[in-house]
Amino acid sequence: MVKGAMQLWLRAIFTLLIVLISEGHPVDITYLQSAVAKGAVCLDGSPPAYHFDKGFGAGVNNWFIQLEGGAWCNNATTCLERTKTRLGSSKLMVKTVSFSGILSNKAKFNPDFYNWNRIRIRYCDGSSFTGDVEAADPKTKVFYRGARIFSAVMEDFLAKGMKNAQNAILAGCSAGSLAAILHCDRFKGLLPPGAKVKCLSDAGFFINTQTISGTSHIEQFYSEVVNTHGSAKNLPQSCTSRLKPGLCFFPQNVAQQIQTPLFLVNAAYDSWQIKNILAPGVADPHGTWRNCKLDILKCSSAQLQTMQAFRSEFLKALNSLGPSSTRGYYINSCYAHCQTGTQETWLRDDSPVLSGTTIAKAVGDWYYERKRFQEIDCPYPCNKTCKNRNFE
Repeated sequence: MVKGAMQLWLRAIFTLLIVLISEGHPVDITYLQSAVAKGAVCLDGSPPAYHFDKGFGAGVNNWFIQLEGGAWCNNATTCLERTKTRLGSSKLMVKTVSFSGILSNKAKFNPDFYNWNRIRIRYCDGSSFTGDVEAADPKTKVFYRGARIFSAVMEDFLAKGMKNAQNAILAGCSAGSLAAILHCDRFKGLLPPGAKVKCLSDAGFFINTQTISGTSHIEQFYSEVVNTHGSAKNLPQSCTSRLKPGLCFFPQNVAQQIQTPLFLVNAAYDSWQIKNILAPGVADPHGTWRNCKLDILKCSSAQLQTMQAFRSEFLKALNSLGPSSTRGYYINSCYAHCQTGTQETWLRDDSPVLSGTTIAKAVGDWYYERKRFQEIDCPYPCNKTCKNRNFE
């Protein structure tokens, strides 16, 4: 029986890999060596990197830029640890990644953006591309230069043709999505005045709320990130002029002042936020939330009630932005994190839908102004199209 179960499991994994390969296409890495002289380097001093799939046909002057995610480091110790991973060193990054979902080059899988120039900027600074400390840490030899990386790669793209952009989107996943919000207006300012420029946040609407033990864990953490990386000067001045810099890492305090059109894709039960903002290990020393965080189907009724309260806080933060005719949002009730870069959640026959609409259709309609989309899903578990497979 055990052998048979193992064979079924391996067959399922093999089938999944075949599907992923057929839906995605490989794109090689580019190291931006010229950035090193500008001090635009990863935490370990290695050059920044990106994956660039050139546009074709009618999309040659259209640019989609996705900022990779991967949380943050908040002090010398955690940032030094990141230098031993791909999140702190381009030396440790894989040489090829698969583009799928919103990065796909196939009209079937990505009808509105398939022929654009599509780029994934790798994340190796730990500050959502906001840090800029002149000197490396004398003890750890760690560099805090995320903002310089953003500037250097943008200069490179402008030289490669983005200066002639007709359409452009700055997007991201998770910490990269937060970066897309923070840099949104700055990005628009780099492009021709006549270009249609918008920003897309996928799982980047991190909220300032308390943990299950009543502590302000994420607020303190963000304050430490900003202080460690010297990020304050690179955060939107519309926020830092009225709030402490650490609070300007929360989109609820920033997005209202952004002038460039912004679309928010987020799960109301964002799995990363449930794990790290609502119930981080420090607030759950006995691990009572461990199984629930791994699989929402294993949550107790009390835990689900706490998660419903989190959803209410999330929607309160979203609503605090006020009305906007140019802002779009797709807030579903899936237990997920980052949904645009995975074909299964972006656009497929079995993809999640909200008001009968896939994420791909909603984003495309909003960008091209075919139809306004501002929808919030009913509470879990009402949306039966959700996979709740904890995409991260």
